[in-house]
Amino acid sequence: MNGASPNPSAAALQARFGGAIVGASVSCGDTIVVVARERAHEILRWLKETPGEAYDYLVDVTAVEYRDRERPLEVVYQLWSLPRRVFLRLKVELPKQEPLAVDSVVDLWRGADWLEREVYDMFGIAFRGHPDLRRILMWDGYAEGHPLRKDFPLRGRFSRAEQVRQALTKTPEAHHSVEELAVAEAFQQLSNDARQKLERAGGPGGA
Repeated sequence: MNGASPNPSAAALQARFGGAIVGASVSCGDTIVVVARERAHEILRWLKETPGEAYDYLVDVTAVEYRDRERPLEVVYQLWSLPRRVFLRLKVELPKQEPLAVDSVVDLWRGADWLEREVYDMFGIAFRGHPDLRRILMWDGYAEGHPLRKDFPLRGRFSRAEQVRQALTKTPEAHHSVEELAVAEAFQQLSNDARQKLERAGGPGGA
């Protein structure tokens, strides 16, 4: 363990899970624990449910890809214990030559739903067991890859004209729910005056 004043949870994890704790360090005052992918869900559950740990708030789920090509991608979990007022960062390493996948934690923290979808969308990392794993920022059927990967071109892989052509050939049903389409249809059936009021207020037809 490098650095000063490590979070006691790091030592507790090493005592409880042994070899599944790949490493632990302190950086800029934050304790960082790297755990084995196959035990990640079990470890995160333990951190959330064990008295004395109580990491009940999942602040964020994100990912990192480094410039060094030989380094693995990392899935990063930012945890906070509301009763203890303590922060912990957990990382899972995903070697690029292996499937980029880790177990979902939506069953532990409902707030992980959209966070995991964003990581899937931007990095191409799958979350096994996620209830609705699909793109959240790019549209379904987006074929250019994952924009936050290091090999993604600055301007994308397709020309702007090709991007527009692909978007225009998609059907609304491909990336809108039945409820969303019903709202849009109902909006068109309103009087012109009602539609204008909604547009000014930033409603279905507004910005």
